[in-house]
Amino acid sequence: MKGNIYRILCALLVTSFCAMCCGGPVYAEGDEVEQPVTVYGSGISISPISEIVQLSSGAVSEDSFTVTNSGTDPVNFEVYVAPYSYIYSDADDSYSLGFTHENDYTQLTRWTEIMDTSGNYVKNPHFTIDSNSSMDINYRIVAPSNMPAGGQYAVIFVHTIADRNASGISTETSPGIIIYGRGEGETTLSAEISDLAISKTITKEIEAKPTTVNHINATAKVKNTGNIDFNATGVLKVEGIFGGTHYETQDIKARTSVIPESELVLSDEWENTPGFGLYKVTWTVTAAGESQTISQIIFINPVPFVIATIILLTIIVVWITIMLKKRKKRRARLSV
Repeated sequence: MKGNIYRILCALLVTSFCAMCCGGPVYAEGDEVEQPVTVYGSGISISPISEIVQLSSGAVSEDSFTVTNSGTDPVNFEVYVAPYSYIYSDADDSYSLGFTHENDYTQLTRWTEIMDTSGNYVKNPHFTIDSNSSMDINYRIVAPSNMPAGGQYAVIFVHTIADRNASGISTETSPGIIIYGRGEGETTLSAEISDLAISKTITKEIEAKPTTVNHINATAKVKNTGNIDFNATGVLKVEGIFGGTHYETQDIKARTSVIPESELVLSDEWENTPGFGLYKVTWTVTAAGESQTISQIIFINPVPFVIATIILLTIIVVWITIMLKKRKKRRARLSV
């Protein structure tokens, strides 16, 4: 009888999981394409948002980007070049993007100049763009004869000149185009992948309060130990225990550009994680020819379900105990 009761209980649980875990749609966001960066409120946008430039020692490279003013008023702005790099923080063991830190891979900042309205190349020209109009901004890169091997990185910013609106609020915006320079010489493509982790909960800001919610998610660190940038990818895959894919990271969302002397965190989450279910979760991170994968079985269980399960198991244990005592007493009477 005891074995029959356990088999019945297991069958009920398996049936419940099958309903929750088998099959199911693949949840994915719509395809993303590179769009002009628009700073809302000012009407200023730039296109493209990034550019790859091949650099040769002692050579001059020329290119341009477009600034658009979709607002109703003319806008004054300046253009300047800043280093594109990441700065390490001991406080939280992380890298944050900064535009003031120079290193061996940001020398491109010093080699880049912008054409002003007179046709001269300078470091910090000023412009005025009319409402509902666009203009091209030309720039050039003069590479030195002793240019180092590997990548060079900079950002060309379009910074609007402070202006006060009717309410007296000063508005300034700074969209930018990232320049990925490709130098001559030997390049080293090398990465370190570490700290792969999968979790069934994540903390989010909900109504300005940190709140823990059931979202299957994964994280990892990728460090660039070479001298050229690369795209790191993290693919989170959630499958039902009995088959079927519920979620898989979309390819466009998986890619993250990692430049030399930086370590970035890759992450993804299944935002539509149900409140109940049993899943097989796989997290694969690939960078610079290296790849690491971890897998984990995750059971998403709401608190009421846990309480109900404990109560049910308690009732079953008590019932089995009572039945065994009755059977023992019956056998004792029959043996007399």
